[in-house]
Order: sequence, then C-alpha cells, then structure tokens
Amino acid sequence: MKLYNYFRSSASFRVRIALNLKGLPYEYVPIHLSKGEQKNPEFAAMTAEQLVPMLELDNGPRLTQSMAIIEYLDETHPEPALLPADSLGRARVRALSQIVACEVHPLNNLRVLKYLVRDLKVGEEDKNGWYKHWVSLGLQAFEGQLLASPHSTYCHGETPSMADCLLVPQIFNAQRFDCDLTGLTRTMGVFEACMKLEAFQKAQPSACPDFEA
Repeated sequence: MKLYNYFRSSASFRVRIALNLKGLPYEYVPIHLSKGEQKNPEFAAMTAEQLVPMLELDNGPRLTQSMAIIEYLDETHPEPALLPADSLGRARVRALSQIVACEVHPLNNLRVLKYLVRDLKVGEEDKNGWYKHWVSLGLQAFEGQLLASPHSTYCHGETPSMADCLLVPQIFNAQRFDCDLTGLTRTMGVFEACMKLEAFQKAQPSACPDFEA
C-alpha cells in the first residue's frame, strides 16, 4: 500500500496511527500541502478532492477521507479492532471521532486558515483566536462525552479505537497553536496513555521522513 500524506496533516496522522496499530506496512509518499503539491497534475489526477490522506491499495483502488480509510482497514484487517463489537459502542466511538473530524477539523484545517488570511485579510492574532475558539468548543464537548461514561484508559475501553486515532492528532495541533488545554482531565489522560504506545509514537509528525521543524 501507498499512503499519500503530509507529516503535519492531522487527517494523515490519523491513518498512520491506524496502520501502525494494525501492523500494516505501507510506502510513505509525501505530499507537501504548504507548498501546494496536492495541486500538482500527477496527484490531482488521482483524487478529485486534491487532499491527503489518500491510500492506494496493492491492487489499485485509491481510498480518500481518513475515517473512511480507517473503517476500511478495520473491516479488512479486523485485529486489533478499532471499532467495538457492539452497536452502541460503535456509535459512541464514531460520535467521539466526529467531534474532531466534523466539528473541529473542518474549521481549522490548513486551507481554511489560508483562506482567512489570504482572501478575508484576517490578521495573525485573529486567525489564531479563530483556531483556539473552535478547538476549545470541540475539546470541551469531547471531555463531556468522556465524563458521561465510566472511566477507561482510552476513549472507549482498554484498547485504542478510531476515536483515539482522531483525538491524538488534534491534541498535537492544539499544542502547536498553544491552545489552553486546562480542565480537559480525561481527554489529556487518554492522550498521554496513547502516546505511551509505539504505534502512536511512530506516527507523530517528527517521526515522518519529510518532517520539517
């Protein structure tokens, strides 16, 4: 498999974690979003979205959208499972995942931040304020969801799930933008537990071959 991704892309980070948790080897293909490499004709011809991650399977099909890729990996390589066996558990993990993927990330991804600055002429301070506002709302909701259920090491139970794959990159980004993470006791406890695992450590941006400080 080939994973077309960018070291700082949180969506790419999610898929790297999932691949590592599954123990699946893949070829790392860097697409530098900040340099606009996603618009290069060769890559643009592969995917209508012109976004990463994109997972090219051994037999040719190309998958896009991080949650769809993770669920595909879970269906085709069931162990270790990233979605619970029970329907209520799966709904909870998907809901936690979507807090990040649907409520936070779409408002704060690179192309949105660039649009704020380039097209709407938003200043750096206001751009960062925008970022922190949506991260705060989303992570407070995430914390509330965790508090509403019995304590567990990870987002759902005692093994990492898709929700952990989504949470960890969002915390990395929040820390990079110096967001206030105080009061997120359960959320940060899950993050710290995840980062003790090799699958998460090997997926982090600084471990990527195209990493730039």
